[in-house]
Amino acid sequence: MKIVAIMALLLAFAPLAPATENKKPNVVFILADDLGYGDLACQNPKSKIPTPNMDRLATQGIRFTDAHDPTAVCTPTRYGILTGRYSWRGQLKHGVLAGYSRPLIESGRLTVGSLLQQQGYTTACIGKWHLGLEWPLKKALDGNAPAGGERVADTDGGLSMAKEESIDFTQPIKGGPCTRGFDYFYGIAASLDMPPYVFIENDHVVGQPTARQEKIDSGYVRPGVKEPAFKFDEVLPQLTTKSIEFINRQTRAKPFFLYFALNAPHTPIAPAVQFKGKSRAGDYGDYVVEVDWVVGQILRSLEQQKLDENTLVIVTSDNGPEILAYQRAKEFRHYSMGDWRGLKRDVWEGGHRVPFLARWPGRIKPGSLSDEIICETDLMATLAAVLEVKLPKDAGEDSYNILPALLGETLSHPIREATVHHSDSGKFAIRQGSWVFIDAKTGGDRKEPDWFKQERGYQDDDLPGALYDLSHDADEHHNLYAEQPAKVKALKALLEKYKTDGRSAPLAQ
Repeated sequence: MKIVAIMALLLAFAPLAPATENKKPNVVFILADDLGYGDLACQNPKSKIPTPNMDRLATQGIRFTDAHDPTAVCTPTRYGILTGRYSWRGQLKHGVLAGYSRPLIESGRLTVGSLLQQQGYTTACIGKWHLGLEWPLKKALDGNAPAGGERVADTDGGLSMAKEESIDFTQPIKGGPCTRGFDYFYGIAASLDMPPYVFIENDHVVGQPTARQEKIDSGYVRPGVKEPAFKFDEVLPQLTTKSIEFINRQTRAKPFFLYFALNAPHTPIAPAVQFKGKSRAGDYGDYVVEVDWVVGQILRSLEQQKLDENTLVIVTSDNGPEILAYQRAKEFRHYSMGDWRGLKRDVWEGGHRVPFLARWPGRIKPGSLSDEIICETDLMATLAAVLEVKLPKDAGEDSYNILPALLGETLSHPIREATVHHSDSGKFAIRQGSWVFIDAKTGGDRKEPDWFKQERGYQDDDLPGALYDLSHDADEHHNLYAEQPAKVKALKALLEKYKTDGRSAPLAQ
């Protein structure tokens, strides 16, 4: 849908005056895809990308400088956000799912969506799901497996994949967002570079995928079936339209939760024509400008409906920037990772330190800045605290209540005892205070370019692990592994304890 149509939607619905006023806050959680810490102008003065809406959100609320995703890639981070649990505790030990993979969130597990449903919220998931679906099959695979049973091996990092020709796209899809805590879903199965290239509404595809998308190496697009009218540059505007429509259906009588998972600025880099040339960082920069515009549209929709004063809005990213960030740094002198070391997939800081902005009028002081260490898994425990409900013992195992930090309260000690970081290939690291221990020979999952290492002054070593003191070495130059054996031993022991215990967060009192 065209951008002008989205603008019209903002004015199409007059706010309704409810008979009773809801006291519980609405929650809008906007998750960008591969947006780097250094892409936002408000936290990178050298950014070549204008981000006025996210900058304004930061001035209207709080900006966290030490926020992290649970794993430096898409799928496990989404699992962690919605369950409050590290994904590596379950079946996904490394990599991500594909468009045809089975559901990752266990049936019956409490999610942020189902928690809020229990508290009377209307819930919606709009955008990129990437947590698996049960696609209906025309017949048993290999002639003897039951429908929905056996799957063939996936070749691009997922758990399993059905043969496209075996899927009956006319039938309901099981195991999706509407079975994991959401009343409404509109979006895509996985990343925008993964088939099937089709929108899904609730449990049905929107239009049959009767055409085919061929592989595009330059755009990092995998081959597969698609709906004939499906176009990459129209996906983000369409998802924005659906999010605005959802907000415009809400009233102040009942609280709502919108989990808006953007497909951008992940590959394929496909900014709408209106945003071409709006940055000084190429097509990627223009795509980030569009992401910023999306944030502005959501904020404006809330204001139009007079819902903004009772809405907690959070904007963050699922991991650091893609490896193409090295190319942008060389060509445009724009550093999506900011001053941090590493990118998406890495267990170095740049792989998992992400933007995190929050606004809640009347509760969060405008213009706040926090250096508290937080993780995106903390959403569940924090919302439970907002609603004054107790989480069960088998939920939110790695979720801490960061409400005091959001509200700017004076803290006598750090909220999180420690935070576990995780890479695409399954490497572990643990952060406690200013110390971070990487339980691997290197924090990188992919090779840093020689020119970049020379520019930043990085040097390789042959130590079995890495230890950095971020208070003196924020960009992880000086490996103290050999010099601080006691610190290595203590952090290694805590990491192993978290793995063994099955949780890192304290039980709800």
